[in-house]
Amino acid sequence: MKKEINTVEDYIAEFPTDVQNKLKLVRNTILKNAPNAIESISYGMPAYKLNKKPLVYFGGFTKHIGFYATPTGHQKFEFQLSKYKQGKGSVQFPLNDELPISLIADMVVFRVNENTKP
Repeated sequence: MKKEINTVEDYIAEFPTDVQNKLKLVRNTILKNAPNAIESISYGMPAYKLNKKPLVYFGGFTKHIGFYATPTGHQKFEFQLSKYKQGKGSVQFPLNDELPISLIADMVVFRVNENTKP
């Protein structure tokens, strides 16, 4: 029986060490660029809210890390994300590639700005 996931630490601990390291890097990038965001588990993955509104989510998968900056975050960075597999409001960063940390940071900052507009 699988352990219940209640925290981001629990979530990350479920993955192999190499994937854990990438997930921790994504998490730290989010927290650094959105220090006032509230961290939780939602939809079975790490989720961040700011001003009671969704900010970003991320998740680990067999061959990629999914990053979800809602549709607006992906629309704004359409060109930079064009080399990655995408869905509406999601992007897949392959595990065998280096994570685009500066792009993730830029997306988080964009979403923070959106969530703090009056």
